[in-house]
Amino acid sequence: MPSVPFSRLLARVPSPPLLGVLPLRRPVISGELLVVLVSVMFTLLYNGAFWQGVVSAQQLDWLHWFGYGVLVTGIQAFFMLLIAVPGGVKPVLMVLAATAAAVSYFTGHYGTYFDAEMIDNLVQTDPREAAELLTAGFVRHVLLFGAVPAVLVWPVEMPRVRWRRALVRRLAWLAATLAMVILALLLSYQSFSSLMRNDRSLRHLVTPGNVIAAGLRNLARAEPTPTRPIPVGEDARLIPHGGDKPLLLVLVVGETVRADHWGLNGYPRQTTPKLAHRDLVNFPQVSSCGTSTAVSVPCMFSSTGKDNYDKHYVASHESLLDVLHHAGMEVTWIDNQGGCKGVCRGVEYRHVLAADHPAECSDGVCRDQVLVSELARQLARDAKNAARDRVLVLHQMGNHGPSYFQRYPDTFRKFIPTCDDADLNRCSRDQIVNSYDNAILYTDTVLDGVIEVLARQSTYAASLLYLSDHGESLGERGLYLHGLPYAIAPEQQTRVPMVWWSSRDFDRETALDKSCLREASSQPLSHDNLFDTVLGVLGVATATYRPQLDVSAAARHAQSGCQGMARAASPLAIARELSDA
Repeated sequence: MPSVPFSRLLARVPSPPLLGVLPLRRPVISGELLVVLVSVMFTLLYNGAFWQGVVSAQQLDWLHWFGYGVLVTGIQAFFMLLIAVPGGVKPVLMVLAATAAAVSYFTGHYGTYFDAEMIDNLVQTDPREAAELLTAGFVRHVLLFGAVPAVLVWPVEMPRVRWRRALVRRLAWLAATLAMVILALLLSYQSFSSLMRNDRSLRHLVTPGNVIAAGLRNLARAEPTPTRPIPVGEDARLIPHGGDKPLLLVLVVGETVRADHWGLNGYPRQTTPKLAHRDLVNFPQVSSCGTSTAVSVPCMFSSTGKDNYDKHYVASHESLLDVLHHAGMEVTWIDNQGGCKGVCRGVEYRHVLAADHPAECSDGVCRDQVLVSELARQLARDAKNAARDRVLVLHQMGNHGPSYFQRYPDTFRKFIPTCDDADLNRCSRDQIVNSYDNAILYTDTVLDGVIEVLARQSTYAASLLYLSDHGESLGERGLYLHGLPYAIAPEQQTRVPMVWWSSRDFDRETALDKSCLREASSQPLSHDNLFDTVLGVLGVATATYRPQLDVSAAARHAQSGCQGMARAASPLAIARELSDA
């Protein structure tokens, strides 16, 4: 049986009827013209958030509105002409339409900005967490606004031409769209340059150009990650603390908790009632390294800090946990979230399994109380043969949105009415805030449970350090969730809570004066302080340690006073003094 070309088979597919009328004749236009027409559709259908931003920033006459529309259309058409190869124009446009529909939902409903960092977040997001965003409203939006261009594009026939003619025509259209962009810029240059100078972030709202540009930027920056990370702090060694118990630091990595809803920070609602009755130190002025887990977690465990953060460098180098391991400490990461983002690849890693905790888990999702149970199990095992200092990292599910109501059991529905839907658009802002605060109330109980387990055990001289990875927007300025570019992110996404609890044994064996630590707690701090504070308080001597970033430095060896970072508080200085002796 002779084969039939695919294009001829496609031509036999009937055109869809329009409103019950007889099937329409297939339009025949060039692929380039189709790209431009669809670009006009993209400008009108998917860029509501961008146009709202323009309206709020400037007052424009009709001529400037026209110029902006031509500019947005021309830029997107130019880039789509670059990537839509002949023969693949329609599939590319249909994929971009579906992508633009999905992106416009999040930019319009949550105020999400799509840049290179947001693309990274999407790539690294746990499928279980991503599924919570696929609400009925999202599906309806994508089906409606993604299907409209598909229905219009699919019946179009494009004439077949020789490759030389096709190349010349494509170059001509590229030149024409570039000329269109230049003309639009000349028409509205003063207004547009002022807009971009005052609010450069608006470019992240131009859809689907934002996704195309971010994707290309990530591809251009992509570098292979070495199979074995480059060592950091291989010279690390533990300075003997002289006590009869090994040290234990439980580092709890919180998720999506903002500082201004933290009861200990003066929030009108008491969301941390149990911690308020504990003898601990609260740090009210702490800034995050990023506005997403994908950035903040690798950054806070890195020696680079926020200002020098580089995604490839962090991914290719060892983390704080490796330095602790080099020093001879046992290190374990216990996860109730979407993984450790690469920072724990050199140490023991365990993900919480729902099958092991039926009481705290339902539908495969575990609430954070499982971390208390896992800690108790670990310490019960350690009681039989603990010999080395230890660090345990507990990674919380915390307040990960938008399903805040799933982060706590019904017994924690203190603030009502709540938003019991993953689609935040179906709830009032008060309901969303109530659910979010209930989730913090539950975190308060989880942390109190961790402290209780540590206080009751007798194997270790124990301490706890809690630090959230980033904050969350709850409707301020029309923004929800997190992940905005740091330069424009509000404080709700960048200010996070931090608390430190330690037992008397731990204070004694590390020479930690908690009153001095409390004196320093009101100073501005950030994720940058974590790396050196952990090294310092655990007595890890290494050239990578920077005493000026160690929050505990002035509170240890209190004979040097509570003010300043005394030289005697430096592990390297102590090591040299011991060596000289």
